[in-house]
Amino acid sequence: MPENVYVGKAAADGAQDRGWLLGHFKPPGDPRHSEDVEIKWGVHPKGERRAQWAVGEKRTALLVLISGRFRMEFPDGDVVLAEQGDYVLWERGVDHSWEAEEASVVMTVRWPSIPGYAVPDRR
Repeated sequence: MPENVYVGKAAADGAQDRGWLLGHFKPPGDPRHSEDVEIKWGVHPKGERRAQWAVGEKRTALLVLISGRFRMEFPDGDVVLAEQGDYVLWERGVDHSWEAEEASVVMTVRWPSIPGYAVPDRR
């Protein structure tokens, strides 16, 4: 396989970085290193929810439901993803949280990938 091609398994590879498969946090030279975008494979048991609201987000994000039922919470209302392929996109600055209403698998894409940045939690 060429050096610039990577073949993997999302669940196994994601376990190394809390589900994140691609982004600035992968080593330079790794085909999964990106300064432009981050991709996450999220596997969530029923009832799991984000511990704190994410506030002051500096990236745009797209979350796609692969399986299950997943609720995204926003200050102005919730969005429930219930059918495979349902998705929600939110722009920079939108506070959010989430809950897996059923065991769920979701894929999140966010951009840009910001080295050293971690979204703050509402306390």
